[in-house]
Amino acid sequence: MNTSSWLMLFLDNVVMLGIGIYVGRKLLYKVFSKREQEADERAANILKNAELQAETLKKDRMLEAKEKYLKLKAEFEETTNQKKNLLLQNESKLKQREQQLNQQAEQQKRREAELDQQKHTLAQQQDALNKRKEEVERRRQEAEQMRAQQVEQLERIANLSAEQARDQLVETLKAEADSRASSYVKNVIEEAKLTATKEAKKVVIETIQRTATEHAIENCVSVFNIESDDVKGKVIGREGRNIRALEAATGVEIIVDDTPEAIIISGFDPVRREIARLSLHRLVQDGRIHPARIEEVVAKTRKNIEDEIVEIGERTVIDLGIHGLHPELIKMVGRMRFRSSYGQNLLQHSREVAKLSATMAAELGLNAKLAKRAGLLHDIGKVWPEEAELPHAILGMELAKKYKENAEVVNAIGAHHDEIEMTSMISPIVQVCDAVSGSRPGARREMMESYIKRLKELEELATNFPGVTKCYAIQAGRELRVMVDADHVTDERASALSFEISQKIEKEMQYPGQIKVTVIREMRSVAYAK
Repeated sequence: MNTSSWLMLFLDNVVMLGIGIYVGRKLLYKVFSKREQEADERAANILKNAELQAETLKKDRMLEAKEKYLKLKAEFEETTNQKKNLLLQNESKLKQREQQLNQQAEQQKRREAELDQQKHTLAQQQDALNKRKEEVERRRQEAEQMRAQQVEQLERIANLSAEQARDQLVETLKAEADSRASSYVKNVIEEAKLTATKEAKKVVIETIQRTATEHAIENCVSVFNIESDDVKGKVIGREGRNIRALEAATGVEIIVDDTPEAIIISGFDPVRREIARLSLHRLVQDGRIHPARIEEVVAKTRKNIEDEIVEIGERTVIDLGIHGLHPELIKMVGRMRFRSSYGQNLLQHSREVAKLSATMAAELGLNAKLAKRAGLLHDIGKVWPEEAELPHAILGMELAKKYKENAEVVNAIGAHHDEIEMTSMISPIVQVCDAVSGSRPGARREMMESYIKRLKELEELATNFPGVTKCYAIQAGRELRVMVDADHVTDERASALSFEISQKIEKEMQYPGQIKVTVIREMRSVAYAK
């Protein structure tokens, strides 16, 4: 191909390229124009929507502002009305107060006028009284003159002076008065001797008739009834460990013999027997009987018994109408329920003495409430939980003093066994009523008090040995069970300890038959798996 051909081809290509560029620019212009138009339309739509939203928002804000304005206006009007009403009320109160002050001022004026009138009247009465005094004084002087003249005339007639005549008259009247007084006293004494014994018997008999109560003799044995004899095996436990744990925890003897459907609980302390009976009842109902469970149930039962003691004391003082008794004394009154005196229940005895004392004091015209209080508390020294060397009457008197009881009540408690001198009329009444309550046929067994005292002395004797934690006298004092601390007493020492206790019992105590001393040492090894 020659040069002209190449030139023509190049020119054709240049021309075609220019045409392509021109057409392309036209097309691009149309495309850009269309897009610009669409963008303008979108911008117009956005502006229009924005204007609509702004208008709507403006209307909403105007409505909210209007509502807020109306609300504030209403609150302002309400506040204004309240203040206006308050001002009206205050104005009304001020007017009423002004009226009251005016009335009081008028009343004050009237009172002042009345006082002036009364002063005037009193002045007139004072003048009249002064005149009356002057008249009385004048007449008294005239009477004195007339009396002096009459005395002179009588002295001339009787040839005696006034003092001599007076002395003779006094001697005569004195002799006559002495004669009549001695005769009257003699008659009164004779009549009192004839009627004193009769009246005293009448008061005592009426008191006893009005305060009749039943007597209950306390025993040292309680019977626990069971539904079947299968329960006895559970109570005894494997190799007797359950019954030993129960006896160790309660301090009583559990007797499981051939008696059908019954377990015997033996012990001299009624509180221990009751704890053992209730614990046994709970264990049998629950069915789980093992040493750990026994200790848990006994501890809960002991706590319940303490609560019951307080309740019994409160119920007793309420029944007797005694008020203001110290809580500790109320608790001791409740403990009387589980204490006996010569076989007679101490609480029933004290209630009876209280009623007898109140009735007898009322018959004699004395303070029945104080007599009833003293009668209830007269044996309070017997239930003091700690052992004391003092007699129970003196100990009860000290307790009554400690808890701020009336002096007459304190004296009646201390003097009801003649340990101290009686200083109140209530004291002999309490003493008599105590004797009446205890001397009725069948009321007491005389050996019970000494028997219980011997058992307590037996327990105290063993408790004094080192290493002893608990000690219980069981089987009516024929056996002594001693619990020792396993950490301080070895097995060899336990054997020696039982011998030492038995030797000391032989030397220091008097008892029938023989006493078996059993020293119990229990070693517990406890570990926890975590």
